[in-house]
Amino acid sequence: MAGVLEKFPMLIDGKAAEPSTGAWFESFNPYTGQPWALVARGARADADRAVEAAHKAFTTGEWPKLNATQRGALLFKLADLIAAHAAELGAMEVRDNGKLLAEMGAQMRYVPQWYRYFGGLADKVEGAVIPIDKPSTLTYTRPEPLGVCVAIAPWNSPLLLTSWKLAPALAAGNTMVVKPSEFTSTSISLFMKLVEQAGFPPGVINVVTGFGAEVGMALVEHPRVAKVAFTGSEATGSKVAEAAGRRLIPATLELGGKSPNIVFADANLDVAAKGVVAGIFAATGQTCIAGSRLLVEEKIHNAFVDKVLALARTARMGDPMDLGTHVGPVATQPQLEKVLKYLEIAKGEGAKPMIGGGRASRPECGTGWFVEPTIFTGVHNKMRIAQEEVFGPVLSVIPFKDDDQAVEIANDVLYGLASGIWTSNLGRAHRIAARLQAGSVWINTYRSVAPMAPFGGYKRSGLGRENGMETIRNYLQTKCVWVDMSDDFPSPFTMRI
Repeated sequence: MAGVLEKFPMLIDGKAAEPSTGAWFESFNPYTGQPWALVARGARADADRAVEAAHKAFTTGEWPKLNATQRGALLFKLADLIAAHAAELGAMEVRDNGKLLAEMGAQMRYVPQWYRYFGGLADKVEGAVIPIDKPSTLTYTRPEPLGVCVAIAPWNSPLLLTSWKLAPALAAGNTMVVKPSEFTSTSISLFMKLVEQAGFPPGVINVVTGFGAEVGMALVEHPRVAKVAFTGSEATGSKVAEAAGRRLIPATLELGGKSPNIVFADANLDVAAKGVVAGIFAATGQTCIAGSRLLVEEKIHNAFVDKVLALARTARMGDPMDLGTHVGPVATQPQLEKVLKYLEIAKGEGAKPMIGGGRASRPECGTGWFVEPTIFTGVHNKMRIAQEEVFGPVLSVIPFKDDDQAVEIANDVLYGLASGIWTSNLGRAHRIAARLQAGSVWINTYRSVAPMAPFGGYKRSGLGRENGMETIRNYLQTKCVWVDMSDDFPSPFTMRI
């Protein structure tokens, strides 16, 4: 190993925190396959410290003294600082997860909008005076923060998906502990410097790094934690939900997907081909909303697949920091091995790779963790390649006869996160959208998100929603206040109904 690796400690109560065990672990650059940083390996004791710091910040100090407008102002300041440092944050995430600078840079330029949107909502959440049926009684509600909330973020879009949790939680008045993925734990350090510059009191946001079994579950199980927001795999999400359920605390879960991109014969096929390629090969397919199943109307199957193949063959692989690169490496070595395993499973099931089908050996890929963009035909919806989330640049093409069969195939999976519809018939588009079991439906576009648009899944794709106006309510609890304004009290031996 050449050179000394930079160390990234945890951040607890406004200070850099060494791991209680003294242990550190390596973070790898997916483009080179080599370690470039050392990250603090937290343990239960570190999770406890972080939660206690967040609890202290929630109950004492400056944070609970701020009104909603003042909290919103802090979020606006943070938004401006993120915007000013977007290039640096994006480059740091590329080094950690291998996604394209073109994508991560765009994400970082857009992330400030979450803090602006929810900063604006902070003082728009209102209680209500209830026209109660009791004489001489005033009854009103107060929306109040939950307390300490935990955000567990994935490795594919670390700060973006952290912000989906942080922004509404902070706007609502909660304090936070963030547990980033062990594969992408460095950009949160720069982010926390911006948090300090924005003027957030110490302990309002804390960061514990490490592995899920060692610190992630310790956070979920902590008796002072009031809510958990998790984005990641279905298997881990189920464990988080189980642990949260034992403690009777709410959990927002955004999990896996096996999303259909449905192309009808009357679609603009050139535009649809671009949407299909963007839906699966952008981000190297490492996105929960990847359009990994291409459903094509039978009458255009061969012609449309040819269009997609021609476009896919133009994809340039290589250094994700190069703005001319189209497809970067897979983010982690375990994920590389998983994708390669699924390629072999698909071939064993009889699927035919029309392009790709293995690990990339192009010179421009060097020693990185690259998989060739892969398109399988000859797929039917009962195959594992059509049912299980691969989370890589792998597309399965499935033909359909008519609208009903398209919907049947689209819904015949355990997941329901996203879907795409390509057609020039808007009546059909809306009819199909209403029948799809998916939290997001894109018509003649794909893979669009916004802070004001709710996001989440049906079925095993998760619980609850992130983004949108109602999300701030997920970080609040309602208190009902009763005021008797009379000078009398009825019988103390009966309920006042």
